[in-house]
Amino acid sequence: MQKTAEGFQRGRVVTISAVHFIHDCYTAFLAPALPLIIEKLGISYGMTGLLAVIQRIPSLFNPLIGIIAERPVMRYMVIFSPASTALFMSLIGVAPGYTFLAILLFFSGISSTLWHIPTPVMVKQLSGRRTGKGMSFYMVGGELARTAGPLVILGVISLWGLEGTWKMMPLGFIASLILYLNFRSAKFKPATSSRHHQEGSYWKIFLRFSAAFALTGGYTFFQAWMKASLTYYLPTFLTDQGNSLQYSDLALTTIQLSGAAGALFAGTLSDRLGRMRTLLIISIVTPLLTYLFLQLEGYWIFPVLLPLGFFLFAPTAVMLATVQDLDTDKKAFVNSIYMTLNFFVSVMVYPIIGAIVDRVGFLPTFRTVTAVGFGATLIVLLTSKRIHHITRHEPDHR
Repeated sequence: MQKTAEGFQRGRVVTISAVHFIHDCYTAFLAPALPLIIEKLGISYGMTGLLAVIQRIPSLFNPLIGIIAERPVMRYMVIFSPASTALFMSLIGVAPGYTFLAILLFFSGISSTLWHIPTPVMVKQLSGRRTGKGMSFYMVGGELARTAGPLVILGVISLWGLEGTWKMMPLGFIASLILYLNFRSAKFKPATSSRHHQEGSYWKIFLRFSAAFALTGGYTFFQAWMKASLTYYLPTFLTDQGNSLQYSDLALTTIQLSGAAGALFAGTLSDRLGRMRTLLIISIVTPLLTYLFLQLEGYWIFPVLLPLGFFLFAPTAVMLATVQDLDTDKKAFVNSIYMTLNFFVSVMVYPIIGAIVDRVGFLPTFRTVTAVGFGATLIVLLTSKRIHHITRHEPDHR
């Protein structure tokens, strides 16, 4: 296994990133298929937004999963997740009604949670001293999936129709097999008993790192409005403006592709520039670019979507690295709290945006949520000093 002097196990990190790509390709199927699903099932934008909430309800159990993930069972949670996610998400095209579709999305949410809680902890242990680099590798797999997912589902629909999505199922089973062959005997360090007694209960750990959770939860909340608008609702917004489905999915692919670059470079950059400074820059630039995007039409949007996607998706790798920098051995637990805030707080905006769109239309809604995005800047300024005191080591600023 290739390993650098700083303990970075490139081969295994790349393997997890590659399977992250396959796993998240399936979860990226929903947004680009929404225009066709809305037409097939005859549902409103508000009901469409509720689907995203249903898919994220399992995030409420993240802390419990985080505690379980401290044990050796962690690797089996990871191994079987891609297969189960593929099973449920490949069936969304054949769903005969809203209830059946909601059930599929709920179970895919459980599977996705079982993947996303343990894997950053595994990457942390495989990355040695380069946590930001490891998280960038990990996140680029997820963001590239959100780029490829719309293209894949559009291709599947073009070949076999909406009800042909089930034919994508086998790839998830292959991904689980790859994980099994690579990690079935892997050993990941649990928290030591002495450290456990020093840290106290999980509740005390939560209180100790409350500033970090305030940062990640608050930052996610203020940026979630823009992110939901520019990803989940983007194809529907553009088709509502009179554009074709192909044009709309190309726009989504563009923003997701540049988002992958943001995820790749932001974590590594934060290793040198600093986590909080990186988040501060992102929080200012993202709303400004969103305002510019809303002023443009036609193919003029694409030169703006490139930098916009970069900054829109950059924070996740930086916040993951920040959480993994916290001075605790209970990495899976603190990551589960972060993921709960990230998934649950952000997903609550989906039905709200949908309901507002139903009332006032897309453009007024998007302009309002962009203004809300500047709140992330205030969160960084309020928490930066406290974050400095609860991280185990500072990023390299050279």
